[in-house]
Amino acid sequence: MKTLIIIPAYNEEGSIATVIRDIHLHAPEADVIVINDGSTDRTEQLAEQAGAKVLTLPYNVGIGGGMQTGYLYAQRMGYDIAVQMDADGQHPAKELPKLIAKAADNDLVIGSRYVETTSYRSSRLRRIGMLFFSGLVSLVTGQHFTDTTSGFRAAGRKVIELYADYYPIDYPEVESIVYLKRKGCRIAEVATEMHDRQAGKSSITPWKSVYYMIKVTLAVLMSAIRYDRTAVSKP
Repeated sequence: MKTLIIIPAYNEEGSIATVIRDIHLHAPEADVIVINDGSTDRTEQLAEQAGAKVLTLPYNVGIGGGMQTGYLYAQRMGYDIAVQMDADGQHPAKELPKLIAKAADNDLVIGSRYVETTSYRSSRLRRIGMLFFSGLVSLVTGQHFTDTTSGFRAAGRKVIELYADYYPIDYPEVESIVYLKRKGCRIAEVATEMHDRQAGKSSITPWKSVYYMIKVTLAVLMSAIRYDRTAVSKP
């Protein structure tokens, strides 16, 4: 199937070339597009030199806007599968065949650090946050999830169409799962290894973490209420 790897990137010159080369090694049949989200470093040049197509946004719009740009591209170019990967090296390219294969039978496949035991280790606070959101989404959707904050995902055609039309803007990973479940999508998790950030610095500060928890929780609850009301109003 025609496959596109979407990599949103903001100032990731330290890792982007290695990430792209690893993709070419482990998934040579896939095309790679980097959504350069207003970077001020050499991300664009290094991504092009490594063999990726680059779409450069005029200013930083964040992960949601960057990913929707990628899904719009996948939709218009007729891709069957679109895979989201981080630019910082956290998602090993060797796991791509596993996600792509499972996407043949599901609308979305999430690479999970917790559906099986892996070598990934996180801080206690980060793990608590992941457990909280996985529990919240499981409660709201009626399907058990273990890793709703994972940004390592493979989307089929139905999801490409849905995400091209709408994608949450701010910290979108958790809310986007609820959105798909309310649209009747089949979502599966598959165990994948993940690494710590290989280069650069995370933009999430302690204050942003607090904002993230509050914002995403409210977004998920409001999304659930909105879709429940829509379902009730249908004849």
